Amino acid sequence: MEFTAHQIAAIISGKIEGNAQAAVHSFGKIEEAQTGELAFLANPKYEEFLYSTKASVIIINESQELKENISATLIRVPDAYTAFATLLQTYEKLKAGQLVGIQEPSYVSKSAQLGEQVFIGAFSYVGENVKIGKNVKIYPHSFIGNNVSIGDNCTLHPGVKIYHDCKLGNRITIHAGTVIGGDGFGFAPQNDGTYKKVPQIGNVEIEDDVEIGSNCSIDRATIGSTIIHSGAKLDNLIQIAHNVEIGTHTVIAAQTGVSGSTKIGNKVMIGGQVGIVGHITIADGSRINAQSGVSKSMKQPNSVVTGSPAYDYTSTLRSQAVFRTLPEMEKRIAELEQLIKQLMAEKESI
Repeated sequence: MEFTAHQIAAIISGKIEGNAQAAVHSFGKIEEAQTGELAFLANPKYEEFLYSTKASVIIINESQELKENISATLIRVPDAYTAFATLLQTYEKLKAGQLVGIQEPSYVSKSAQLGEQVFIGAFSYVGENVKIGKNVKIYPHSFIGNNVSIGDNCTLHPGVKIYHDCKLGNRITIHAGTVIGGDGFGFAPQNDGTYKKVPQIGNVEIEDDVEIGSNCSIDRATIGSTIIHSGAKLDNLIQIAHNVEIGTHTVIAAQTGVSGSTKIGNKVMIGGQVGIVGHITIADGSRINAQSGVSKSMKQPNSVVTGSPAYDYTSTLRSQAVFRTLPEMEKRIAELEQLIKQLMAEKESI
């Protein structure tokens, strides 16, 4: 596909400087882009490449001042990074729009209801009483269990598994290998040391505009629902246990695990490899630094913790500063002890 600078500017509401008919057919990083490619500049660290790139069209911030003449056509916008993201989303939709229909071999139950412009890739399974909205793309080797509902404009990448009774809203993206609605880790200890499985009869509910990375596990609730609220973003390799609730616009980085029945608030930021115990609450706006272990509720909104066990971020920095001085402090204490001994010996000799 080929687009002119004029067409691109219309999509991102930008102002053109240069040839409005300059055409591009692909994207490139500003330091590597070639003729016929579109690039963008958002990070000042890459400003030097603005004057050497061969890109035909470049998206830049309105505030960007030019130090040299540039041959490329510029499109100025308030935020180049956001504009570029919008453009990529539009490009993806155009490509995905070409995929329609059911590839063979696949199984789609006769009781399933499919909306308009749905694509189901080869070797996929769609169970009984499934409801799929319009413009949904389900890529090969996916499994949609009985009674699952999927809203409009969703994308399920290859190998996604959605167990029975789960509910997905609109504009949801789930990447390859993720499992939605597997059994929660529920086992009752017995007197003889064995464990009896507790059936997990709830489901998972995912609201609008959620994105979930690859190879994640979102467990179904024991009773009720595991809930991911609208706008939440989950990275790859994340474990969400049964009956967890994740608030709106919360972001969670890779390799994080959240134990059962924990409630995470809105607009929370959780770094990579964080472990969160079960049955606690995380207040709105909280930030949890990477590799932290959270063992108790964070009740104060907008607080920041770090470490394992997780502790107030500012206090932790002070402790780390003291820790770095321990060798010197030890030396000074030894000198003081020696001085005290000398003074005591002098006192006894008087």
